[in-house]
Amino acid sequence: MILGQLGFQIPRRMSLLSPILLPPEVKSYLTRGERFIKWDDETSVASPVILRVDPNGYYLYWTYQSKEMEFLDITSIRDTRFGKFAKMPKTQKLREVFNLDFPDNTFLLKTLTVVSGPDMVDLTFHNFVSYKENVSKDWAEDVLALAKNPLTANAPRSKFLNKILVKLKMQLNPEGKIPVKNFFQMFPADRKRVEAALSACHLPKGKNDSINPEDFPEPVYRSFLMNLCPRPEIDEIFTSHHSKAKPYMTKDHLTKFINQKQRDARLNSLLFPPARPDQVQCLIEKYEPSGINIQRGQLSPEGMVWFLSGPENSIVAHDKLILHQDMSQPLNHYFINSSHNTYLTAGQFSGPSSSEMYRQVLLSGCRCVELDCWKGKPPEEEPIITHGFTMTTDILFKDAVEAIAESAFKTSLYPVILSFENHVDSPRQQAKMAEYCRTIFGDMLLTEPLDKFPLKPGIPLPSPQDLLGKILIKNKKNQSPGPISPKKELCAETEDFNQTNPALGEDTAPIPPKKELCAETEDFNQPNPAMGEDTVWVGEEEAELEEEEEEESGNLDEEEIKKMQSDEGTAGLEVTAYEEMSSLVNYIQPTKFISFEFSSQKNRSYVISSFTELKAYDLLTKSPVQFVDYNKRQMSRIYPKGTRMDSSNYSPQMFWNAGCQMVALNFQTMDMPMQQNMALFEFNGQSGYLLKHEFMRRPDKQFDPFSVDRIDVVVATTLSITVISGQFLSERSVRTYVEVEVFGLPGDPKRRYRTKLTPNANSINPVWKEDPFVFEKIMMPELASLRVAVLEEGGKFIGHRIIPVHALQSGYHHLCLRSESNIPLTMPALFVFLEMKDYVPDTWADLTVALANPIKFFNAQDKKSVKLQDTGDDPPDRLLPLRNSALGQANGTLISAGSSMAPSPNGPAEPQTASLEELQQLKGFLKLQKRQEKELRELERRGVRRWEELLQKYACLQSELTTQGGCRKLSVTKGSRKKRNLPWEDTREAGQGPMEGPESIDGRIRELKEKLETELYQQGEEQYESIMKRKEQHGTEQIAKVMELAQERQAVELKALKESAESNTKEMKKKLEVKRLERIQAMSKITSDKMAQERLKREINNSHIQEVVHIIKQMTETLERHQERLEEKQAACLEQIREKEKKFQQEALSEYEEQMKGLEAKVKEAVRCCLSFPQDDQDKKLEIPSVVEEPSEETSCPNEASSQLDSRL
Repeated sequence: MILGQLGFQIPRRMSLLSPILLPPEVKSYLTRGERFIKWDDETSVASPVILRVDPNGYYLYWTYQSKEMEFLDITSIRDTRFGKFAKMPKTQKLREVFNLDFPDNTFLLKTLTVVSGPDMVDLTFHNFVSYKENVSKDWAEDVLALAKNPLTANAPRSKFLNKILVKLKMQLNPEGKIPVKNFFQMFPADRKRVEAALSACHLPKGKNDSINPEDFPEPVYRSFLMNLCPRPEIDEIFTSHHSKAKPYMTKDHLTKFINQKQRDARLNSLLFPPARPDQVQCLIEKYEPSGINIQRGQLSPEGMVWFLSGPENSIVAHDKLILHQDMSQPLNHYFINSSHNTYLTAGQFSGPSSSEMYRQVLLSGCRCVELDCWKGKPPEEEPIITHGFTMTTDILFKDAVEAIAESAFKTSLYPVILSFENHVDSPRQQAKMAEYCRTIFGDMLLTEPLDKFPLKPGIPLPSPQDLLGKILIKNKKNQSPGPISPKKELCAETEDFNQTNPALGEDTAPIPPKKELCAETEDFNQPNPAMGEDTVWVGEEEAELEEEEEEESGNLDEEEIKKMQSDEGTAGLEVTAYEEMSSLVNYIQPTKFISFEFSSQKNRSYVISSFTELKAYDLLTKSPVQFVDYNKRQMSRIYPKGTRMDSSNYSPQMFWNAGCQMVALNFQTMDMPMQQNMALFEFNGQSGYLLKHEFMRRPDKQFDPFSVDRIDVVVATTLSITVISGQFLSERSVRTYVEVEVFGLPGDPKRRYRTKLTPNANSINPVWKEDPFVFEKIMMPELASLRVAVLEEGGKFIGHRIIPVHALQSGYHHLCLRSESNIPLTMPALFVFLEMKDYVPDTWADLTVALANPIKFFNAQDKKSVKLQDTGDDPPDRLLPLRNSALGQANGTLISAGSSMAPSPNGPAEPQTASLEELQQLKGFLKLQKRQEKELRELERRGVRRWEELLQKYACLQSELTTQGGCRKLSVTKGSRKKRNLPWEDTREAGQGPMEGPESIDGRIRELKEKLETELYQQGEEQYESIMKRKEQHGTEQIAKVMELAQERQAVELKALKESAESNTKEMKKKLEVKRLERIQAMSKITSDKMAQERLKREINNSHIQEVVHIIKQMTETLERHQERLEEKQAACLEQIREKEKKFQQEALSEYEEQMKGLEAKVKEAVRCCLSFPQDDQDKKLEIPSVVEEPSEETSCPNEASSQLDSRL
C-alpha cells in the first residue's frame, strides 16, 4: 500500500542524491541527419533539405542547399505525423511533383508532418517527404518522444542558457563564424551591456565583426553571461554561508548549506539521509570552473551560480512529474482532464470548427472530449458536429472520430471518454455514427462492461489501469425491458424530411402529415414481438427517472425554465438514443440530476450527471459535504454556462475542491483557469488522471471544502517565498514587478502578493530586496497551487509559472517562466527562495522549539532573562502562585520533577471576552451608527417634503376650482389642465358651457380627494418600504461592523492571553534559575571535593531542566484550557451577533407592517384637512376661511397635515 494513498505526504530524496529523470536521449541517426524534400502548399515550392536534431535535443533544424538554416524549438512541437495522417499536397503542381495521381506511388510511406505552434489554435504544419520508405515513421516517433519528455519542458536553468549557446554556434555566416549581430539579436534589452560583456571576454564587439566558434567554448560563454548578467544576490548568499575571510566555500560549508537550505526540513534523516561530503565533492567537480579549487574541495562564487542553476536544484520535484500515483482506484477517484465543445477554435457563437482541435486537445493530455452531434443534410446524410443554433461552421462526425483514433493515446495510454451531446434524431444516422465508432476505433472501443465490474448498483467503476488503451462512450442509454414509442422522434424526422426534400416527384407517395402519422403510431407502445431494429427500449429505472425529472421541472416557473435553458445551452435538448448508439454505452451513462438523496438511494457508480457552472456552484454552496460524497460514489461533469459566448472559462478550483472529476474547460482560450488546468495535469506523467486526496475518496470520512479550521489527519503547510531577482525578463529595457498567489481551498490564504516596481528600467538582472511572502496555512497542499507571474510596469504579461504546492521543493531555485499556453520561455527566469514546513499555530511555536531542543531553547531564554535583569525592568507580576518547594538543603539531594513549581489550584483569572454591548460602544461602531441615523433622518425628511408638496398641489387645485365655481364659468386650457393634472376631461373653453353649480363643484372635489388619497397612500407605502429596506441594510452593516470589531478584539484577546502565558513562563523560569544557583552555592559549601561537586552540579542542572520542562508543560496545558474557554466565549459572542442580525430584520419588518396598518387612517386625516366641500367650509368654518378672497392662504391646511405626518414619522 502506497503511503500517499492513505493521505500522507510522502517525503522525497534530493534529486542530487538520487536523480529520478534522465535527460532525453537523442539517437545518433537524428544528429547525422536525413535527406528530405520540404514542401509548402501555399507557395507550391518543394525544396531539398537535410533534417537534423542537435545532440542536446534542443532544436529540430533543416539546411537548404544554399546553406540557409531554419530552426524549430523542440518545446514548440505539438505533434508529428506520418502516413495517412500526415498532410497531403493540395495544389496540382505539388501533386505532379510527387506523382500522387499514379496509383502505385509510395508517398504515404515517405511523408512526415511536424506540427508546432504557440497554442492549440495557431498552428504551423512543416511538411517533409523522405527519399526512402519508412524513414518518416522513425523520425515522427523519436522527435515526438523528445518533445514529450518531461525534462524537455522542465529542464534546469543551465539547460535553457545552454540552448542559447547552441543556437549561436549553429547560426554561422558563410565564413563559418558567429556574427556579433546575433548576440545583439539574442540579448536585445541593452546593447551597451552586451558590448561590455564581449569586451570583458576579449571578444570583438562591432556589429559587422564575427567570432570564431573555437574561441567561444562553454567556459567563455559562461564568463560572458556572468559579465552581462552579474549575480550580486548570489554573492550575498555565498558570503553568508562561508568563512568571511576567504573567497571560497569549503566542502564542509557547502554540505552544511545543502542540508540546511536546499533540503526539506520535514524529511526524516534516517530514511532520507542528508548530503555527505563525498557526494558534495562530486558537485564541486561538476560546477567549479577552477581546477585548483576542485583539487582543494572549494567552491567559488561563480561555481555557486552554476550549482544553483543545475538540475540538482530544480524547483519542481521530478518524482511528481513522472507517473507516480496509484492508477488502480475506481475511475471516479480521479480528477480527469476534460474539454468543453472541443471542436471550436474561437467563440461559441461564430467562428470555425476543426477536427484538428480533437488532436491538439488529446495531445495535451486531455482525456474527455465533447462531440455535439447533429443530423446531416441530404443527400449524403452524414452526421455533423457543430454548435447548434449558432453561426459556427460544421465538421463531419467521421473526421472527428478519425482524428480521435489517431491521437487518443499518443500522450497517455489511459482511457479516453467521448462525451456525446446527441441531437441526431434519425435512427439511420445514429446507426451510421455507431458504425463509424466501431470500425474506426476497433478494439480501442469498449462496448461491453468488464466481467469484474458489472453494471449493478453498489459495484464500483473499473480503474484507469483496467481500462488502459480504451475509449468509453458517454451518451444516453436505453435499457430493457419496457418499450416506449419513438413517436416524437419519428414525427420530427418525418417533418424534417418533408421540409428538406422538395425534389419528390408527383408520383411519389407523400409522407403522411405529422398529426396523422403520430395518431397512427399511438398503438406502437403496446408490446409487439415483431418490432423492427429501430425499436427503443427503456428500463424501469429510466422510466422512474423520467417521472422524477418531469415532477422536478413541473415545479419551475417559465422564467426559471428559460434561464436554465440559457445556462445549459443545447445540452438540455438531446434526443433519445437508438439501439445502435445505446449499445456502445456502458460505464458512463448520463442522467438528469434529481437530488443527492435520490442518487445515494440508487447507488449507481456508472451514472453520471452534468451541471452548468452555475448549477454546480449552487449545489456546492448549499450542500458541500453531500456534493463531495456524491463524487466519492459516482462521477460528475461541470461545463461552462451557455452565456460565455467568448469561450471564456470559469475557475476550476472550486469544483476540484468538491471532488468533481470532469471539470470541462474551453481549451481554445488560454485564460487563467485554463492555465491552471494545464499546469495541474502536467504532473503524474501527463496521464490526464490525478488521484484525489483520501478524504475525497473514503466513504467513512467526511470532507467539507469550506472548512476554515483544519482537516483531520492532514497536516497543513506553511509556504514562504522570497522573490530575490530576475534574469533576462524582457527583450525591452522596462521596469517590472512580480505577483505571487495561491489557489486552493476557501480556507487557504487568498491574498495576492506583489513586489514593488524595480527602481529603474532593467530587465536583464533586476533585484527585489523585500520580505518573504508567507502563506501561513495551506490546509490541503494536494489541492493547492502556487502561481508566480512577472509583468511590466503597465501590467503587460511577461511570463508566469503555476506549480502544485505538494510538488515544490524548499531552497534557492531558478524559476523558469512559461507563456500563457504553458510553453517554456528560454530566457526569462526568477531566482527565489522557497521554504516549506508543517504549519504550527503561534500558540504552539515556542513549545515546538522547546521540545525539539530544550537545552538550547532554555539557554536562549536564560540569556534574555539576564539581559532583562541588567536593564532593571521586571516583568509584570502575573506569575502563577507556587507550591511549597521541596528543594533540598546544602546536602545536594535532587528534587523530583513531581515536586517542581506549578500553578496554584486557583490559577489565573478566568479569561474574558468583549460582550456585544461593549463592542457597540467602540468608536468604529458609534461612528457607523451616527452616519446611519443621519441617513434615516434625511430619508424621512425627503418623504415629509414630498408629502407636503403633494398636499400643497391638491390644495391649490381645490382653491382654483372653488374660486372658478363661485365667480365665473369654469375655464381651463389644455396646457393648464395638463400642468395641474385635473382629473376631469370634459372641460370647456370660457363662455362655451353653462355656469357650474355647487353639485358639479362637489363632484370635482370628490374626484380630487379620491386621487389625492391614492397618491398619498402610494407615496406613504413607498416611503415606509424604503425606510424598512434602509434599516435592513443598516442592520446588515452594523452586524458586519460588529463582527469585524469582534474578530479584531478577539485576536487581541488571544494574543494577550498568549503574552500573559509567556510572561508567566519567563518569570517562573527566572525564579527556578535563582533557586538552581542557590542550590549550587549551598552544595559548594557542603563539600570541597571537585569530583563530587561536578556530579552534584550535573544532577542539579538535570533536575532543573526537568522542572522547567514540567512547568512549561503545565503552563501550556493551562494556556490551552484557557484558550479553549476563551474561544468558546468568543464563539458565543459571534453567535449572539448573528442572532442580532435576524432580530434587526424582524424589527424592521414589524415596524413596516405596523406603519402600513395605520397608513390608511393617516391618509384620510390628511385629505380631510386639505380638501373639503364648499358647503362644509361655510357650515364647519374650517381652517381655509376664504379661498376665493385670499388665495395666498390656501397652503395653511397642507402645512398642518404635513406637520401631523412628520410627528407620526
